[in-house]
Amino acid sequence: MATNPAPQRPLPRLYLATPEVDDPKDLLALLPRLLAEADVAAVLLRLKPTDLRTMISRIKALAPAVQNQGAALLLDGHAELVARAGADGAHLTGIEALQDALPTLKPDRIAGVGGLTTRHDSMAAGELGADYVLFGEPDASGQRPSVEAICERLQWWDELFEPPCVGFAGSRDEASEFAAAGADFVLVGDFIWADPRGAAAALKEAGRTIRQAHAAGSGKAKAEQG
Repeated sequence: MATNPAPQRPLPRLYLATPEVDDPKDLLALLPRLLAEADVAAVLLRLKPTDLRTMISRIKALAPAVQNQGAALLLDGHAELVARAGADGAHLTGIEALQDALPTLKPDRIAGVGGLTTRHDSMAAGELGADYVLFGEPDASGQRPSVEAICERLQWWDELFEPPCVGFAGSRDEASEFAAAGADFVLVGDFIWADPRGAAAALKEAGRTIRQAHAAGSGKAKAEQG
């Protein structure tokens, strides 16, 4: 009796983190081209701390450039500004921050969370209603788990849980590894903006790398089934 093949895992999508934004003018000029170069599902806006009115003004300036390209705009923290500034959601760090933000964000806006150092914290975030969990970002001292540990966590989550998981990639090679390991989204940021060829070329290459890793993984799965 023939067995049904396992469904192919969807192609992971990019999640682009901005540099810390002070004057949004330069980023505003870049975003339309960047988002046209690759399959970017969402943009994580990192804001330089300042007064609330200025931050809201900067979010409002950038939101249409992201949303008109079919991507979601999430704020790095600042859940209280999401609705006021027209963003689509917020990324929180840690379970307590997620709990505090949920009444503000739900049910209409996205609540993502990182800073999940243990499997227990990850499962607690899912039970609370996080829209995604992020693995692999640096902690407050700049330290990160190994690539192998991040891949293991992504694979574990992908196999057992419904909410999407995101891998924080510090390089193009890491983006490939995390796409192959089971990430639904791959967060890219600093290495994109630091690329001497320009951010658009780096982002396009990251997208191509993810597609190649996904195709290789799909081919391996078919071979194992055969």
